[in-house]
Amino acid sequence: MARTVTASVAASSEWVDAAGVRQPGGEVHAWQPGLNQTVCGLPLSRARLRRFPHVPFDFRRTDVVTPEEQVRHICPRCVAATGRRGERSWTRIAPRP
Repeated sequence: MARTVTASVAASSEWVDAAGVRQPGGEVHAWQPGLNQTVCGLPLSRARLRRFPHVPFDFRRTDVVTPEEQVRHICPRCVAATGRRGERSWTRIAPRP
């Protein structure tokens, strides 16, 4: 049986919210604590990504980045790697008989 590992965030920049907590910004990737690379295979040190172990990576394919947010780009390969298998992004409303 496959074990489930929750991914944290690794990002290219950071900002501080009103509570004084570091938050990710810029380009966002999924990162598993204990490894030195992102889920999509990017090395953290060479890509100059900062680790955010306190922020879970909970982005989905349907998420849209707006201009007001600090996150500018979500890695599609990391989203695909952390998504559940067999999960549909759509639901059938009126199935045929």
